Amino acid sequence: MRKLHAVPLGVAAAGAATFGYASVAERNWFRLRRFTVPVLDKGKPSIKVLHISDAHLTPGRKRLMRWVRSLAALEPDLVVNTGDTISHPDAIGPFLDALGPLLDRPGVFVYGSNDLYSPALKNPLRYIWRTSKQDYARERRTPDLPYRELGAALTAAGWLELNNRIGRLKIGDLDVEFGGIDDSHIDRDRYDKIAGPVDPRADVHIGVMHSPEPRNLDRFAADGYDLLLAGHTHGGQVCVPFYGALATNCGIDRLRVKGLHRHNGAWLHVSAGLGTSPKAPFRFCCPPEASLLTLVPRTS
Repeated sequence: MRKLHAVPLGVAAAGAATFGYASVAERNWFRLRRFTVPVLDKGKPSIKVLHISDAHLTPGRKRLMRWVRSLAALEPDLVVNTGDTISHPDAIGPFLDALGPLLDRPGVFVYGSNDLYSPALKNPLRYIWRTSKQDYARERRTPDLPYRELGAALTAAGWLELNNRIGRLKIGDLDVEFGGIDDSHIDRDRYDKIAGPVDPRADVHIGVMHSPEPRNLDRFAADGYDLLLAGHTHGGQVCVPFYGALATNCGIDRLRVKGLHRHNGAWLHVSAGLGTSPKAPFRFCCPPEASLLTLVPRTS
């Protein structure tokens, strides 16, 4: 009988240890991923793009803020933030402080759903068979986070807002054209506002979005964008060794839930993100990350 009682106690102890690791250790085990992306014409100079996403920042995430600030040492030529930046009404100031010198670099951004709506407690297991988009559609809440103030602060620093907009920046010696959409996860994307072939006079064309929904990825690729940047998936957040993500929380396939891949001739990079919802503060086999993408000339 003692052995029989020991089994559930052992299972409970293992579960508690796993949750402790996922919520304390791995959640703060930040990583920088590096990729080389051949999207430039021959003879063009390479540039470094820092892709950050899904900070879900609250004022208490001191380790996250310190790590983001350390990324300035990479000296990127461009910073791209693909949304879900804040999860608390008082997080804008801490986020700007975390960016620090990165704000002096050229940057672009879009919103994610959690820039508008504060996080709610949900059963994380249901992401396996459904996405949280249905929750937003059903609730139809009024935005309760200061997303407009966030956008105003970033644009005041010189960053481009790309929510359903086209923009242009000079990055080093390169002319970079951007097309961006607001978050499709809450039906704020309006690709028709930016639809049309890219300008061939630009050196490179970058599409920016929060959620990597295939219907929008298809349109970006068809219009000639070279590189597509997205977040939202958290890389699955909870992954199984030798299997990977259990869910993506959007329409993209599980095998492209994070990292660099191809999509209809374009390059696609999906960030696994820096944080988690405060209501689901854990990661397993999927550490938080930022990515440094070096754009280089194409080869034969």
